[in-house]
Amino acid sequence: MAKKQENTEAFVGSGNVFEDLGYSNPEESQAKADLSRQIHQVIQNRKLTQKEAAEVMGIDQPKVSDIIRGKLSKYTLDRLIRFLRLLGRDIEIRVKKHSKRSEPTSLQVIGVEPTRSSGKRVSA
Repeated sequence: MAKKQENTEAFVGSGNVFEDLGYSNPEESQAKADLSRQIHQVIQNRKLTQKEAAEVMGIDQPKVSDIIRGKLSKYTLDRLIRFLRLLGRDIEIRVKKHSKRSEPTSLQVIGVEPTRSSGKRVSA
């Protein structure tokens, strides 16, 4: 039996899946997703249960689950940042002059976590 040929369409993404999917504010959506990943990483590193994390963050366990699973429509950037601070993380906000006038301005989350053995900082 002959295999049926399928035409597969592909395109090069922008680097932001939310932009590629047509979200109205893709930079904010990406930043929220990055912050939720940082929250999840801290919870894992501290070996907290979702219930324990919820107590630290001042919310209930189902909300921690939502954050970890990427259900972020109810959460502002400010609130996610507050959760990270409650989990013991410092936050740095840097504003700089935009370098390329031909491109849109950006919003970016860059997370770092100390390694357990050396104390050096590495990208998360």
